[in-house]
Amino acid sequence: MNSSTINLALTTDGCGLLTIDLGAIAGNYRRLAAEVRPAAAAAVVKADAYGLGAIPVSQRLYQEGCRSFFVAHFLEAVQLRPSLPQDAAIYVLNGLQPGHEERAAILGIVPLLNSMEQTRAWARTAATHGRRLKAALQVDSGMSRLGLSGEEITGLLAEPALAADIELTLLVSHLACADEPENSANADQLEALREISSRFPGLPISIANSGGMFLGEAFHGSLARPGIALYGGAPHSGGENPMRPVVRLDIPVIQTRTVPAGAQVGYGGALVADRTMRLATLAAGYADGLPRNLGGRGAVYYGGKRLPIAGRVSMDSMTVDISDLPEGTLTLGTPVEVIGDHQTLEMIAEDADTISYEILTRLGRRYQRRYI
Repeated sequence: MNSSTINLALTTDGCGLLTIDLGAIAGNYRRLAAEVRPAAAAAVVKADAYGLGAIPVSQRLYQEGCRSFFVAHFLEAVQLRPSLPQDAAIYVLNGLQPGHEERAAILGIVPLLNSMEQTRAWARTAATHGRRLKAALQVDSGMSRLGLSGEEITGLLAEPALAADIELTLLVSHLACADEPENSANADQLEALREISSRFPGLPISIANSGGMFLGEAFHGSLARPGIALYGGAPHSGGENPMRPVVRLDIPVIQTRTVPAGAQVGYGGALVADRTMRLATLAAGYADGLPRNLGGRGAVYYGGKRLPIAGRVSMDSMTVDISDLPEGTLTLGTPVEVIGDHQTLEMIAEDADTISYEILTRLGRRYQRRYI
């Protein structure tokens, strides 16, 4: 997505303009679906589709043929359910907390069973409804985060009565190191899942996340679950990113000023001007998802020129050094690029010493959002 795609004049009461390219998300889905075919491709739309809007994103992906959607929490599934046709399956990765089972059954939401407690509660709900209820079974293949352990799997198989009430549709596990293709843990987890799968003959498996989709056919299983790659993030660390960029963030100037050598800039006087400097204060800060530790490390761009962040990022604003721009270039309301043609998600994440996932999911609600 380039600057010609949008009108850069910011006519908004918010702190900036966040442009979300649904066409690029759809293109990324097609790319990923082709990578794993004949396996199916789902869409992970948890955390409001990584901050980009679960409802518009899911509806666009449904148009592309996606029929399986994964969220993290039950409330996310409840909010998403009315916006999708009934043939779209909505899975809850964290499973259900006590008391949510009845509503999930009524809405046709599919929980991932992560423990025997969740499994028994779902079986009781099915018995109450007098019909088998669908569920996915999540197993721990080596990440030690969510899913049944080997001992719990043995316990589950020792209670065949549970199978009478629950219709298992998928065996799920999650790769811990898929963004590192050479990491031997990937093969170890796949082998562990295969051993577990042998105890559930015929049950489809799902282990590939965004990175796992590029690890080869052995990892594709029956259903892959891309997340960050859908939204333009790199599925692997290092190397070229095969995904299309999805977001652009432009923030307007509030004020410009010239300060003399020795002037302190921002909270704590974190920057002391070593020369006469021209500065611009921008209308977004850490309350809008721009990490505080970008201060003194990160930058924004204007006309291809890098403008370093000067001093600390504040809650609602940040200051950048515009000394290298011709005087008068930036004025009140002029937009500068935070994410776009010259600065990718990975670049700003590296400057903030974090990952692209965190940058995306923290983008605040004060931005005007434009879907294209």
